[in-house]
Parts: sequence; C-alpha cells; structure tokens
Amino acid sequence: MKDQPIRVLELTGSPYQMGFQHGRTYREEIIRYTAERIDLVCGGQWSGHELPRDEVLALAEACLPDHEAYAPELLDELRGLSAATSLSLAELIVVGGFTDFIDTVYNVYRERRPAGPRAPIDDCTAFIVADELAGGQGFFGQTWDMHDSATEFVILLKLCPPTGPRALVFTTTGCLGQIGMNSEGICVGINNLMAADGQIGVTWPFVVRRALQQDNIDDALACITGARLAGGHNFLLFDRYGRGYNIEAMSTRCHIEELRGGTLLHTNHCLVPETLAVSQERPADSQASSENRLRRAGELLNERADPIGVSDLMALTRDGEAICVRAAPPKFVESCGAAIMRPKSGDFWAVWGLPAENEYEHFQV
Repeated sequence: MKDQPIRVLELTGSPYQMGFQHGRTYREEIIRYTAERIDLVCGGQWSGHELPRDEVLALAEACLPDHEAYAPELLDELRGLSAATSLSLAELIVVGGFTDFIDTVYNVYRERRPAGPRAPIDDCTAFIVADELAGGQGFFGQTWDMHDSATEFVILLKLCPPTGPRALVFTTTGCLGQIGMNSEGICVGINNLMAADGQIGVTWPFVVRRALQQDNIDDALACITGARLAGGHNFLLFDRYGRGYNIEAMSTRCHIEELRGGTLLHTNHCLVPETLAVSQERPADSQASSENRLRRAGELLNERADPIGVSDLMALTRDGEAICVRAAPPKFVESCGAAIMRPKSGDFWAVWGLPAENEYEHFQV
C-alpha cells in the first residue's frame, strides 16, 4: 500500500485518560494486534519455546510489579488502555513490549528450548548526526523494521499531559511508545538486540516513554541505565544542545558510548565484548543483514563533504541496497516506517510504511 499518511492521535488528560483515549480510538485494532503477538510468542519461532497461552500471560503478569515500581503513572496509562479494550494488563505488556518479552521467555524457559539460534527480528537502522555535520542543527533518525503484519498498526501520538513535556511519539496501536521527541528537545530511539539474559522486568516502551518525560538528557539516560530491563535493546539519545549517547542495554549489562562529534550508528548486533557476552546467537544471514545496514549507513553519512540535511537522511532510510527492508520469506520483515528529528528546532518528520514508497510528513513538537 502506497501514499497512506501516518495516522495521528492527540492524547490529553491524566495518564489513565490518555490510555483510555488511545484504547477507545483503536480498540478493534489493538485487540487484533494483541492476539497476533500472543500467538507469535506461543508459537515459539521468535521466543525459542512453544508455550500455552496461560503460561505466556502468567509470565507477563509477573512483570507488572516491575513496571509499577519503575513508572506507576505509565502503568495507569496502561490501565486506561485495558479499560477501553477489555484486554488484561498482561496482554498489553506482550503487545507493547513484544521484542523484550520474547527475550524474557527465551531465558526463563531456557531448559525447554531446542538447540541453535531462534529466529531474529532484524529491526531498525538508527543514526545520530552531530550538530557540526548538519549546519549546526543535528539530527536523530531511524527506520522501524518489524514483521510486515505490524505495518498497518503504525501511528503517531501527540502527547499533551497537564504537566511535564509534550511529545511526539512514533508507535503502534496498543503500545505506549517506541521512538519520540519531547518539547524539551530530548529524542530517543531504539534497535532491537537479542538478549540471552532476559528476565522478569520492565519492557522497553516504558523506558522510551519515561525518558520522554525528562527535561534533560542526563535524567533520560538514567531512565535507561537504572531500569531492570526485561530484554535487550540499543537505545539512542540526542538533545537540542548536541549531546548524544548510544546505549547497548541488555537485561544485566549496559555499555554507553557518548557522541564525540561525527555520527553514532547502530543496527541489531552488539558491538562490544561486554554486551556480546550476554547476546543470543544470531543466524549467519541475520548477522550479515545487521552488519550490511551498519556499513551502508556509515558510507552514506561519513563520506560526505557537504552539511547533512533532512533530505539526505530521508534518502538514507529509502536506500535500496541495505537499509529500506522489503518483506520476503521466510521472515517477512520490512521497514514499517521511519522517523527523523531535529531537536534544536523541534522538527519531526515521520513516514508510514516503506520509506521508499511513501512520503514523509512534517510535524512540530
């Protein structure tokens, strides 16, 4: 499907009210998407184990106290979603935090898993471009790649809470947030990592949203490093003052790289021994995909002599050599959308679906 604009939903009021608005607007979609994601966990291809539904939901239920302790107001938002959709909090943990939750399943049920690697989810090519390379106004951006069944559920949330920063959040229906920028100039994005040390803990959408509640990058960084994480993700932070970080955050280990000019680039494999030690084995083709996307992003950004502009970054997300991923058997992963942000000016560009086939839309925080 081409030329479909990204759907935008403005949420206001208390956390519970915001969640209820989200759930009421997309109720049927969220119910359907949740059923699909729970079925994927139960099937075992991505989680490493075939499990009955009741065991899957019991494990998700066990994660709720960590979410409550980490961000009680965000759990209230999830309660609003639950009330509007009649889905349980455990079901909503699975649909929102799917890529972390399957790491939890993988490790908690490690005695049951078969030998060899599980199917990976090759999602996202992300980049930070320092101010000095972009005419004084740097960028954060990324593709969001997932099983192609997720594309139809992509939305953009405009968060307008009564207190704290406003934010624009690229996400999917039923998920609190995946990629975003707030009115204080804090940007956050992610790449999925395959953690072998998954545990009962906090799933990544809560971490993204909590980071976007902060008014400075140091506190946003602490939201990542201080969380008891359910699974592995790489987080990228960038702010209006040109500060940036890349954080390989596994459940039990974390590595931080600070922006020192130039670019920070990341795809879906760990780059340092500390986090590689607690990573799952990746199939050879998956590892090659991640390495090729990282290499290609470096070629497109680091070999330029002219200042980098938003059109250059849009072109990067549309790159047909490696970065703009099209669904193909057996994994059917595709670039379901992309976002580019310029925190110094508050500009936010988002595209629904394949960037190579759809047009970016411009928004302002």
